[in-house]
Amino acid sequence: MRRRGIREVRTVTLERPVGHWLEGERYRGGVSLLPIRVYGDPVLNEVTTEVENIDGQIKALAESMIETMYDAPGVGLAANQIGVQKRMFVYDQGEGDGAIVVINPTIVETDGEWTFHEGCLSVPGLSWDITRANAVHLTGFDLDGNEIDIQTNEYEGRILQHEMDHLNGVLLIERLDADQRREAKILLREQRALIAANDPDGLHRLFGD
Repeated sequence: MRRRGIREVRTVTLERPVGHWLEGERYRGGVSLLPIRVYGDPVLNEVTTEVENIDGQIKALAESMIETMYDAPGVGLAANQIGVQKRMFVYDQGEGDGAIVVINPTIVETDGEWTFHEGCLSVPGLSWDITRANAVHLTGFDLDGNEIDIQTNEYEGRILQHEMDHLNGVLLIERLDADQRREAKILLREQRALIAANDPDGLHRLFGD
């Protein structure tokens, strides 16, 4: 895959973060896949709360989120997308660096603009050209509680902004203009009606085929 823009990641520790696998390595663990919440679920519109203690439960949650993200497949997943109102997300831009866990993230600074075709696991089957900041400076913590500092742009910067939107209760369709949003809501209502007709008890969505 072509490298998308300049990327600088600085971790304030010399040790490799628990949630950051070696180049060419993908996380493979015997953890549970979690159902991804989709448009219409109120949990997606709520602002998440900060993680107060990075304990075993948070680490297990991160592992399940990574496995769920890969299975979807997607390049990022926020905790509230699987119904957990905690301020953390995982992502892997697909360049061999492996999955990264970011806890209590904050966007420090942005610069410029970049328009790119963007979709979302919580708005399945739909995507649009979305304009976001090009360069992003984000800070947060890894699974060891070490501070991380990410300065990047273009594709990776877009992933970070997209996941931050989720943590702030903002869905992709809220980035659309009024006409696009109206059309998107019609399509999503039709999609939900079709799913309800074919899966009235919701078991297929939970367990698949």
